[in-house]
Amino acid sequence: MVQHVLVAPDKFKGSLTAAEVASHVSAGLGVPTVELPVADGGDGTVDAAVAGGYSRITIEVTGPTGQRVPASYAWRPTGTAVVELAEASGLRRLPGGLEPLTATSRGTGELIADAVRRGAKRVVLGLGGSACTDGGAGLAQALGARLIDAAGDDLPPGGAALKRLDRIDMSGFLDVSGVEFVVASDVDNPLLGPHGAAAVYGPQKGATPGDVATLEAGLARLAAVATATHGLMGAVEHDDVPRAMGVAGAPGAGAAGGVGFAALAFLHAELRPGIDYLLDLLGFAGHVEGARLVITGEGSLDEQTLRGKAPAGVARAAARAGVPVVAVCGRTTLSEADLKSAGIEAAYALTDLEPDTGRCMAEAGPLLERLAARIAAERFPEGE
Repeated sequence: MVQHVLVAPDKFKGSLTAAEVASHVSAGLGVPTVELPVADGGDGTVDAAVAGGYSRITIEVTGPTGQRVPASYAWRPTGTAVVELAEASGLRRLPGGLEPLTATSRGTGELIADAVRRGAKRVVLGLGGSACTDGGAGLAQALGARLIDAAGDDLPPGGAALKRLDRIDMSGFLDVSGVEFVVASDVDNPLLGPHGAAAVYGPQKGATPGDVATLEAGLARLAAVATATHGLMGAVEHDDVPRAMGVAGAPGAGAAGGVGFAALAFLHAELRPGIDYLLDLLGFAGHVEGARLVITGEGSLDEQTLRGKAPAGVARAAARAGVPVVAVCGRTTLSEADLKSAGIEAAYALTDLEPDTGRCMAEAGPLLERLAARIAAERFPEGE
C-alpha cells in the first residue's frame, strides 16, 4: 500500500486560501497526497469546512457598518453549521475606513438565525477578524433581543451606544433550545480590563485612547445589565475593574470585540480551542491514519504560531498519530528549537527562494510548488 502525504495548511493571508495552498503543495510534491485545508476559527474557517465536505450557504446580511453584504456559512445536513464571524462582521467587510465606535456584529447573528431556522442542532462559531467592539450586542439583537435605553428606545449599532443601555428584553429571542453552541477560538481575553476586548483589540480596529475608554464603559454597562437581568454568574473581582461580572471575566469573553461574551451569556455556548475543535470537525484523525508525512503551514510562522495557531494544532494532532510534520510558510521568525518545541521538524519558507516579499505574495503559488518539490527531494528521494 502506497502511503500518502497529508497536506493540511491554513491560508497564506493576502495571497492564497488554505485550499489553494494545499493544491499548490500537492502539485509540487509529485507523490500521493490527501488535501485537508484547515483553519483555527478566524478568516477562512468556512472555506476550510467547505473543502472538508460541507455545503456553502450564502445569504444577504447586515455588514459591520449597516450595508447589506453576501455572507456564507458551512452546512452539513446532519444539522451542523459552521459560522465564521469574519464572513459577516469582519474587517474585510468594511466598505471604507474603520468604524470602532459604531461597527456591529448583527450580521453574524443573522447567519446564526438562518442556520437555526434551517434546523441546525449544533452551531460552531469561529471568532476572529472582527471589525466591531460591541460585546455581541448586534448578534443578540439579530436573534431577537431588544437592548433598550432609559427612554424606551432601541439602542443604535456599536459599542459606544452601550453606555446608554438600561434594560434587555429577551421576550422575542429566537428559540434556540435544543441547539448546541460551540465557540471555536484560541483567544482567552476577558471582556473587560487591561486585557479585555476594548483595551487589547480596540486599537487594531481604529479606536483612539478616548474611544477605548468609551468602548470599555459600554461593555461594562452591557455586562452589568445582562448580569442584573439574566442571572449570570455572580460578581467577581477583576484587574482594574471594580465589579466585573463572572461571564465577563471568563476566558474568551473578550474574543471578537466581546462577541464571546454574548455567546456565553445569551447562547450558553461552550468555548473550545479553535484549531483542535475544527480538526475534529474536519475528521483529521481519519485522514492522518496511514500518512507518512504531514505538511502544514501558514503565511507567517512566528510567536503567534506557538500560541495555538493552526500549524501548532496540526502538529499536536499529528504527533498523537506518530506522523512527522514539516511546515511551509511565506516567512518564519522561529528558530529550529522553537519549531521543534511545536512538533515541527522543519520549516520551508518562500523567502528561502525569493527574498523580495512583494514577489513572494504575488507569486506564492509557483513558489510553493518549488518548495514542495524541495521537500519531496529531501524526504522521498526514491520518488515514491
